[in-house]
Amino acid sequence: MIVLQPVLETCATDGFDLWPVAEFGAYDFLPLSGALSPAEVGTAVMRIAECNNVDLEVAGRPQWPTDPLGNFLHGLLTMDNLFAAGGLRVTDTATGIALSPGCCNGLDERRDWLEVIDGDGWASFGHDPSPLAERIGDVVRLTIDAEQQDSPVIELPITDLRRLLADAERDLAAFLHLAIGWTALHSPDYADPVCAALARALDLPAPAVPPRP
Repeated sequence: MIVLQPVLETCATDGFDLWPVAEFGAYDFLPLSGALSPAEVGTAVMRIAECNNVDLEVAGRPQWPTDPLGNFLHGLLTMDNLFAAGGLRVTDTATGIALSPGCCNGLDERRDWLEVIDGDGWASFGHDPSPLAERIGDVVRLTIDAEQQDSPVIELPITDLRRLLADAERDLAAFLHLAIGWTALHSPDYADPVCAALARALDLPAPAVPPRP
């Protein structure tokens, strides 16, 4: 069975105390869906915010807030181009072989998978490892690491990949729906802009945030 999941690359969560998070190590992957626990949603929001905590000391940028929560969320809420490290992971459960996104790949780049089906017929997804997807007739061949001559591969029909990609979009939308409720509980003062920023980072339509009472 072939499983395709949108995954977020995690970092170590030790010592984070702005809200409850699940325990993850560095360079692990958290699958995003509507089945996450509140602590896992907290981990995902933490990681996406951290991905965008870069040096913003440039002209025209708002000053860093002094409160710890606002300070941590500052990059997420003020960066023009947001990034969420990760991508799509494909696993063959029969063999255990998995294609995972490489370094510097983002979840917003998952649209490149459509190039494999409807465009040039190939796409790569980061490096170290260097995953590669190629269309060969009616089949898509996934090479786990194109830098290795003897790399394992996964093959699946194009029709199956198209269906799995649609399922992944639904998983991401379900995660964003969870995040809307989560932000209202854990960061109510920033709920609306955080939800909007998460949608931008994941390249999803802006969420309909219910009005606060």
